[in-house]
Amino acid sequence: MVKRTSLEDAECPIARSLDAIGDWWSMLIIRDALLGARRFGEFQKNLGLAKNILTVRLRTLVDQGILKMTAASDGSAYQEYVLTPKGRGVFPVLVALRQWSEEFDQRPDEIATIMVDREKGRPVRKLELYSQDGRLLSAADTALKPRPAARRSKRSAA
Repeated sequence: MVKRTSLEDAECPIARSLDAIGDWWSMLIIRDALLGARRFGEFQKNLGLAKNILTVRLRTLVDQGILKMTAASDGSAYQEYVLTPKGRGVFPVLVALRQWSEEFDQRPDEIATIMVDREKGRPVRKLELYSQDGRLLSAADTALKPRPAARRSKRSAA
């Protein structure tokens, strides 16, 4: 068995996020949780994932603070998995992946659903990136620069 290299201490924020949610099962679990799945059996049924693999992925998502376990909403003895604010923060990432697939998929007519605004029933606009002054940005309009150095604390400066 090959041990995966951890990216949690990488300088790149994309690498760090992939360390937490980068495998496809985790992203699909988060997708299903956003769509209302809460119980182990729901995730297992929806994804067709082996129970041992699902158990590991759910445990990792809980350990990462993306899901939390709560008492069942129906008062039964079951535990449910609920997205945390960190988990709900993955929503725009999933929308971007969906929209990328809708645009570049070889068989877009086979995609079974469209994403709509729940209130109006209209398709959701494509995500776009804007500057702070409101200009639409492309990759060519952006750059990475070093983050300003953190100020040294008085204690460490002594």
